[in-house]
Amino acid sequence: MKKVAFNLLLLVAIVGLAFICYRSIMDPIEFEEQRGAREKDIIARLIDIRTAQIEYRNNHQGAYTDNFDTLIDYIKTAQMPIVLKVGELNDEQLERGLTEKKVLEMIAKAEKTGKWADVEKEGLRDFRRDTTWIALVDTIYGKGFNVDSLKYVPYSNGAQFELATSCDTTKSGSAQWLFEARTPFETYLTGINDQEMKNLISAQKKLGRYCGLKVGDVEQPNNNAGNWE
Repeated sequence: MKKVAFNLLLLVAIVGLAFICYRSIMDPIEFEEQRGAREKDIIARLIDIRTAQIEYRNNHQGAYTDNFDTLIDYIKTAQMPIVLKVGELNDEQLERGLTEKKVLEMIAKAEKTGKWADVEKEGLRDFRRDTTWIALVDTIYGKGFNVDSLKYVPYSNGAQFELATSCDTTKSGSAQWLFEARTPFETYLTGINDQEMKNLISAQKKLGRYCGLKVGDVEQPNNNAGNWE
């Protein structure tokens, strides 16, 4: 009986040790797989934020915003021009100094006076540049995009990205605006494997890196790059 009991205990120990070895191998692998899947969606969201900030900057004297509501409202309401072009200037016309502006002025004058001789001589009677305005959100994201989702971190139960801006003066005296959007590992990795997450954070700190995902940098210009790029 003692020998049987000992063998059973030995078997249990062997199975337990095998399981521990198995988990020591699989835990990091499974963690990285789930981390990769989640970060793919978060990176996509950060890229969307970067796109929105660039559009905002283009229409606000180079400044970014540190307020998501302001950014989202701008993207929802802003419009951008689309120019429909009919007709092109050839090399000979360009060499003679014709420009699109001059041609449009000629056509405008002809429409007022009814004298089309100069326009027709250049073969530009059908030359047109028509501007229409379309919703900015449909242009940069496509139809059906939920702009309100920009502020929220996927897999976080409603947590929002941290959004910050800074402004410095360059040597030439002009303003240099920077922005940063980020979210720490704890916001979107908690619940997968907390020990593996702690190991990841520890490794990132030792390397002097931000413990999470971010795009842009408020400390130094980085061309609005993400820390995954």
